[in-house]
Amino acid sequence: MDRRMFLGTLAGSLLAAPLVARAQQSAVVGFLHSGSASSLSQLADAFRRGLAESGYVEGQNVSIEYRWAEGRYDRLAGLAAELVRRPVAVILAGAPPAPLVAKAATRTIPVVFVSGDDPIKSGLVERLNHPGGNVTGISVFSGSQLGTKHIGLLHELVPAAIVIALLVNPTNSTQAEAQTKLVEPAARALGVRLHVVNASNEGDFSKAFATLAEQRAVALIVGADALFVGRRNQLVALAERYAIPAIYEFREYAVIGGLMSYGPDLQDGYRQAGIYTGRILKGEKPGELPVVLPTKFELVINLKTAKALGLTIPQSLLLRADQVIE
Repeated sequence: MDRRMFLGTLAGSLLAAPLVARAQQSAVVGFLHSGSASSLSQLADAFRRGLAESGYVEGQNVSIEYRWAEGRYDRLAGLAAELVRRPVAVILAGAPPAPLVAKAATRTIPVVFVSGDDPIKSGLVERLNHPGGNVTGISVFSGSQLGTKHIGLLHELVPAAIVIALLVNPTNSTQAEAQTKLVEPAARALGVRLHVVNASNEGDFSKAFATLAEQRAVALIVGADALFVGRRNQLVALAERYAIPAIYEFREYAVIGGLMSYGPDLQDGYRQAGIYTGRILKGEKPGELPVVLPTKFELVINLKTAKALGLTIPQSLLLRADQVIE
């Protein structure tokens, strides 16, 4: 290669470099969530880890537009519309009802969901193996399906319980109804009366727990809802104040003092959603990516909390626990 050709090639490469850099930075992803950034930042962290595993690093070759509903589900439609107008290349929709709102907002922009609802029954996808359309994602198979397991574990822990309560968010009606329909027959089979308590915002929590005391509920299932996960510190503190044994859907509750949790790894679900988002950015079609189902469910027991409640955890539960916090 002669000197003039070398200099011409070098100049062309230098001119092309900024164009390549700009192209790499052109990917914009939307992050739509029903909860709050202040209490669920670890989920956004997990999503970014998944993106990085796919070769996309925020601030380098991808930017993320965050939209948090802060537990006010009536804001979701407007937030989703903002992302569609932006427009973004992919929308991550986390925690019901955000996935259905995102799906309703666009038929063209790919949507990757993280949801505890049944993806088919809720209308997110038509099939698990080949979703079709512009929607796919991660099913964390949370409290709306695990309610039967939750009441069984509670009954094993407190076998003398006659009344067990279920806390749901009526604003998230689809998920609340699904949980209630599953838990009620399981309660009857155990000879337990189920008392459903509603809380639509954190201001309702104290009233809900006071109602539990009035109804003489001996134990509590905290249902699957982004509002509850985001306000888990308040819920765990109220369970402690009212001295009521409670089971939760995710380990995040047990780690901060909740008595017991049983469910999938929520953070890993968001990591997998990040991987799927990266694959779509690289050109794969969401309709051809199968919905990911959880393969492991964690039972976490907080012994310190059990002792404070005066409970002795049965050996059968301790032997099955994935983690015992002392």
